[in-house]
Amino acid sequence: MAFSAERPEPSLDDEGTMIRDKCGIFGIYGHSKAADLTYFGLYALQHRGQESAGIVTSDGNQMFYHKGMGLVSEVFSNKEVLTKLKGKVAIGHTRYSTTGASSLINIQPLLMTNRSRYTAIAHNGNLTNSLKLRQDLDGTGSIFQTTSDTEIVLHLAARSRKKTHIDRICDALKKIEGAYSLLLLTEDSLIAARDPHGVRPLALGKYGRSWVVASETCAFDLIGARYIRDIEPGEVLEISDKGLNSIYPLKKTKTASCIFEYIYFARPDSQIFGENVDKVRRRLGRLLASEHPVEADIVIGIPDSANTATLGYAEESGLRFEIGLIRNHYVGRTFIDPHQQIRDLDAKVKFNPVKGVLNGRRVVVVDDSIVRGTTSKKLVKLIRSAGAKEVHFRVSSPPLVSPCFYGIDMPTKKELIAGRMSIREMEAYLEVDSLRYLSLEGMLSMKSLPDVNFCSACFSGDYPIRIPEVNGKYRLQVRSAVKAGS
Repeated sequence: MAFSAERPEPSLDDEGTMIRDKCGIFGIYGHSKAADLTYFGLYALQHRGQESAGIVTSDGNQMFYHKGMGLVSEVFSNKEVLTKLKGKVAIGHTRYSTTGASSLINIQPLLMTNRSRYTAIAHNGNLTNSLKLRQDLDGTGSIFQTTSDTEIVLHLAARSRKKTHIDRICDALKKIEGAYSLLLLTEDSLIAARDPHGVRPLALGKYGRSWVVASETCAFDLIGARYIRDIEPGEVLEISDKGLNSIYPLKKTKTASCIFEYIYFARPDSQIFGENVDKVRRRLGRLLASEHPVEADIVIGIPDSANTATLGYAEESGLRFEIGLIRNHYVGRTFIDPHQQIRDLDAKVKFNPVKGVLNGRRVVVVDDSIVRGTTSKKLVKLIRSAGAKEVHFRVSSPPLVSPCFYGIDMPTKKELIAGRMSIREMEAYLEVDSLRYLSLEGMLSMKSLPDVNFCSACFSGDYPIRIPEVNGKYRLQVRSAVKAGS
């Protein structure tokens, strides 16, 4: 088994203002190039986590792994690494931590041996009852190797008295709460599982005679696989030489798919929760324009995640779409300098205004969300410095007022600008002529998804799954997920 110990400098965002979803998972069963295809699958999912990456493979008798800190291309920069990952079954993970520190010990997939069998696990999400479970397990003799909530699943499965491996995993899942999309690898099977609320996406595909599973369908597109269906909420799918075996061991409940996957996280070329991401974002832009029109000359988007919503806004409003900001895609890891004069350059490093487009014009700026507001303020300053006559800020989602406990690295309620300021106060802070958000009702009125139930807790404060309070206790929100169109 191989292990990469290199640890590049951590990736820093604009003073911590960006929201980061943590994790992309990919698995394949029944292909001689399983490791290579998993590498490409993770490459397509790089946007879901840029902190670390890892791959575990099995040849039916033995498991092999390689993982390290950094981007997928950095961790697997040596071609010889992939050749050493033997076997026809593999799972991979690309991570940004939400539970558990950013360190080598927490890099996934995690690997454990129990009853003379190896099991590897990769996880996207967050277990809301992990603290209590960990305390209980620790108090009865479990020895943890990581600080990640993912390891809890392996310990619970190891303690189960069920006879078969798949039954022990199902038994473990009955004890955990929260949002999770999981891939587990044994010597001779690939197991996919999704929480009964279906918070995070997970899809099943076919690559020739091989089966593939991934967080998003863009990973299928890269390797040339065909999308078959989503792993259903509450489903445990076992893939082996016997074929597919679907089990539903968990109590059925109302689904609560993360609406923020559509707004920001997922790639626009992916299909999640039954709909193409780019179509949803364009629809959100149209709704935003119909709710908050303004007299202006042009509309521009904050690249890249807001591009599609901006096109929708332009189509509905009749305003001309222009490229007003150029993003530098080769910045890589930026730095934080102790001197304010240098620190203020971070926005200029990543974005550059197009003066010929902005000078003398009334500009509508569309973004998908505003978190702390510090980056938005700097971008408005850049746009005004390029000669914009007016700046009207439009956001294709409602105000972010509450943190996420289901697998998204989001600031606390006090740090969220919309949680502590009124619209007027935000307008003054950002120095814009107007600021308007898409309404919660508008966001949830997407007609093409009449049967999908969304989790909109970050916008409403209503959590569909019980969450830990500050004092360690848990509470269950009365209101569950909000149904689209209701």
